[in-house]
Amino acid sequence: TQAARIVCDADGKPTGYLLEPAAIAVVENVLPVESAAGRARRLLDVLAAMASSGLTGGHVMDGEPETLALLDSVEARGELPMRLRLAPWCQPETDEDALREILDRQRGHGRRWTVDGVKFFLDGTIDGGTAWLETPDTHGDSTAPFWPDPADYSHAVRYFSDAGVPTATHATGDRAVRHALDTVEHIGQSPVRHSIEHIETLPPHQIPRFAALGVAASMQPTHCTDLTRADQTDNWSTRLAGERADRGWPCADLRAAGATLALGSDWPIAHYDPRRVIAAAQHRFGPDHHVKQSLTAYEAVEGYTSHVARAAGRAADSGMITAGHRADFTVLAANPLRVPAVELPDTPVAMTIVDGRLH
Repeated sequence: TQAARIVCDADGKPTGYLLEPAAIAVVENVLPVESAAGRARRLLDVLAAMASSGLTGGHVMDGEPETLALLDSVEARGELPMRLRLAPWCQPETDEDALREILDRQRGHGRRWTVDGVKFFLDGTIDGGTAWLETPDTHGDSTAPFWPDPADYSHAVRYFSDAGVPTATHATGDRAVRHALDTVEHIGQSPVRHSIEHIETLPPHQIPRFAALGVAASMQPTHCTDLTRADQTDNWSTRLAGERADRGWPCADLRAAGATLALGSDWPIAHYDPRRVIAAAQHRFGPDHHVKQSLTAYEAVEGYTSHVARAAGRAADSGMITAGHRADFTVLAANPLRVPAVELPDTPVAMTIVDGRLH
């Protein structure tokens, strides 16, 4: 079962902190149902705000039937402000019939959205003590995977890979990352593109495996710069302590080893603005390991353009401004390769173009 719980204070009163999906589901089941029109309005509002920040597309880790119906209803009235690539979740309790149902949803699409992938969770979070680490954290937590039997996870990944469907696996802890890489290695040669999300701590000997196996690293620099402290007094750092904390978010090492490195925000966990993420990738703070993992401006921009296209298997028509590619691009008021990283978040977006149309 999941390492999930509704966190309570010393008096037994819920604090509002819900650990993992099973706890979240308890609250979701009693929330008021929002009208379809209200959901459509909120979706368009948030996508318009994202487009205004310079985003031309997004990778959505959701592909439930109700979500696809919502997208259909929005497109029946007009255009989405940006492209969306969706990936339904595959949970530990998913049986063979449910695997086939997720497979049947693949390649479903509208004008600006498509279902193209499956999302897995192999562990939880280091902050919450639900990651899967090689050895326990300083609280004695993060000792087990999200899937009670990791072999079931590996079976499901192979099922989709054999069907030509890419997968994305949430793995924050070093043990979870190792198992995800082992799974892809055991699948063997395949044209299917797999990726691992987060990779918050990883020993050096695992770094070269990403390029060797063709696994994309999908990482979120603002999780480091905004949610941890330079002096390592934050919860994430104290839970890991020492060497494992010093190995945090190894973006530069992965790039240097030839890995595809796609950058993102993990919204709504962190702000979606790509200017913030591109800046954070460059001005990583101390201790030394964070500084050493800084990317150049060029590498950081690639992380939001050509490397994202590679990770999605769309390098042939996306990720670059060149003849034959989609006319999806952003114009900033200043050159992001020359603007100091600390100033980039405040650099105005002059326009966002999707399908050759101004948004």
